[in-house]
Amino acid sequence: MAVRIVTDSASDLPQDVCDDLNIEVVPLTIRFGDREYVDRKDLSTEAFWQELERSSVLPETAAPSVGAFEETFRRLADSGADGIACINLSAQLSATMQSAQLAAKALDGECAVEILDSSSASMGIGNLVLHAARRARDGADLQTIVAEVEDRRDRQHVLATLDTLEYLRKGGRIGGARALAGSMLSIKPVISVTDGVVQEAGKVRTRGKALQFIVDRIPRGKVEMISVLHAGAPDVDTFLSLVRPLVPDAEVVVGMIGPVVGVHTGPRVIGVAWIERAT
Repeated sequence: MAVRIVTDSASDLPQDVCDDLNIEVVPLTIRFGDREYVDRKDLSTEAFWQELERSSVLPETAAPSVGAFEETFRRLADSGADGIACINLSAQLSATMQSAQLAAKALDGECAVEILDSSSASMGIGNLVLHAARRARDGADLQTIVAEVEDRRDRQHVLATLDTLEYLRKGGRIGGARALAGSMLSIKPVISVTDGVVQEAGKVRTRGKALQFIVDRIPRGKVEMISVLHAGAPDVDTFLSLVRPLVPDAEVVVGMIGPVVGVHTGPRVIGVAWIERAT
């Protein structure tokens, strides 16, 4: 049997894509006060955004348990997997990877399990998972897949613009002083995920300028794969019309940001995750 690919629900990969490529998704948990939901099982992406809009409580996320990963790994091993590559949300942002690592140790001597830090979030994880799953389908061995994912991780860039930094500030993912300054100045912040950490990439005055800021940083004709990710952004089609001419030969994937990442970005975020061509 081929190598199997596992990820967590922060990857924001559509379920039909996961089904088609035999990608296993281990869900995180979302909490709205005393209400707890298992991502993708108890709470869809659409239901999450509706709940966030009407909730007076800032939701929180919790990493999957070690047991959740171990159950998935054992099930795949028992079904004959030659090896397992598990690509996770940045270890700088979540304890998810730690759970996966502990689970992998429980299978020592039974099945080779490689745990990979995406150093990213949302479709920044998804891009790497898609490549890994396609290579697994083609029959590539575990170490080849690991090497190719690590190579693409080092060539990947993630930029996004938010309506506000308030959700990141409340969630503790970016400095409170910068969030406060941003809200006072009514700017549109642009963030990056660099080396697994959320960083401020720029400040502009309008949404249109924020989108152009991102577009200006996409290297024309030098992109292998690009994903446009958004959370109900009304201007996503406009953004796509700016992006597509820059990447005529690249695969373009469009996806919705799910609960795990959406908790920290808030609604109407829009951004890109792209992998540059190897030089």
